[in-house]
Amino acid sequence: MNIKNDLFLRALDGESVDRPPVWMMRQAGRYLPEFMKIKEKYDFFTRCRTPELASEITVQPIRRYGMDAAILFSDILVIPQAMGIEVEMKPDFGPFLPNPIRSLKEAEEVIVPDVTKELDYVMQAITMTKEKLNNEIPLIGFAGSPWTILCYCVQGQGSKNFDKAKAFCFTNPEAAKILLQKITDTTISYLKSKVKSGVNAVQIFDSWGGMLSPEDYQTISWHYIQQIVDALKEDTKVIVFGKGCWFALRNMANSGASALGIDWTCSAQNARYLTGGKITLQGNFDPARLLSPPADIKKMVTAMINDFGKDRYIVNLGHGILPNIPVENAKAFIDAVKEYS
Repeated sequence: MNIKNDLFLRALDGESVDRPPVWMMRQAGRYLPEFMKIKEKYDFFTRCRTPELASEITVQPIRRYGMDAAILFSDILVIPQAMGIEVEMKPDFGPFLPNPIRSLKEAEEVIVPDVTKELDYVMQAITMTKEKLNNEIPLIGFAGSPWTILCYCVQGQGSKNFDKAKAFCFTNPEAAKILLQKITDTTISYLKSKVKSGVNAVQIFDSWGGMLSPEDYQTISWHYIQQIVDALKEDTKVIVFGKGCWFALRNMANSGASALGIDWTCSAQNARYLTGGKITLQGNFDPARLLSPPADIKKMVTAMINDFGKDRYIVNLGHGILPNIPVENAKAFIDAVKEYS
């Protein structure tokens, strides 16, 4: 089936376009009043696990703003859940894992699940979302990077520095390798299953990659992301977003990924230079800048497109949208791209 608005897919292919495509990380969710109504009735993982709810939340921002791509409402932590690791989402706290992995024995006990069974609800949500989108725009599936998932599995919660996760990798490298490889294997089957279910592209979120030194990044994070890219690049388009990972951009540009996400601390000029100007880039508007007046947002978005260039570029934020962004400011961001000429 051909997708009517394939601007996003053409930008991933490096084709010349009249204007770049636009979507926003975390566009399905917490800043939208229609999302808050659902949130009042259902807890976090119920929303993720109920295909009717996940698909509805996915299309809410599309109805309101008309982005060029939808991203499935889900969470990176459905992977450890499927692997038999308990994950709770505590209100006003975030993820909480009551039994973090801290030893070789615990790493060895973690299972690599049958994702078609354990994460079937995600595949059902994709099917329902595709029906709702009716081939108007592409659908993106996603997963966390193995290192980012390990951070939560070992730390047991969010952290400013993930000191316990790093200590685990540095003092118990064998256990860390076992856990990272199991997460990698699970993630590969999960993303392949998502592609079979109908997503048009996938994004790997390495949210905590920037916590590592360039040397450690190669062995603890990139080594596993590369396996995922290699396993998926024949099946679909792969976007890699490593927050704070500008130091790895040169390597990432030669990985076989279709595009790289850029955060707001890396300029367009540096990102193009480090990636050799030959790969599609996505980003890098500071999410907090969506608190600026709408007229200012529009000017900044236009300047950002001019800096990156309209081709081989996907307009996005440099990280997920914040919960306190006014809906009209998000609209100014999207509209600025649509009005670009």
